[in-house]
Amino acid sequence: MGLFGKKKSEYPKMPEGDYVPVLRCSICTGEQVLCAKEVRTGKLLELMLIKTPVQLEGFCAANGISPEEIERVY
Repeated sequence: MGLFGKKKSEYPKMPEGDYVPVLRCSICTGEQVLCAKEVRTGKLLELMLIKTPVQLEGFCAANGISPEEIERVY
């Protein structure tokens, strides 16, 4: 393998505790960032940038979450 290898396509895990998945979407650019929102404080923890719908489906499959359960925040 060379100096620059291909990245592994691992998806981040949801943090332990009272966190719910949230998709933060930009109205202007269309950028989507997958975050974990703490229920008590509302603080967002960024997990990954979503570039394609396949990435969102992969994250959901890795964590056992349905894509319909993810709240969108603008």
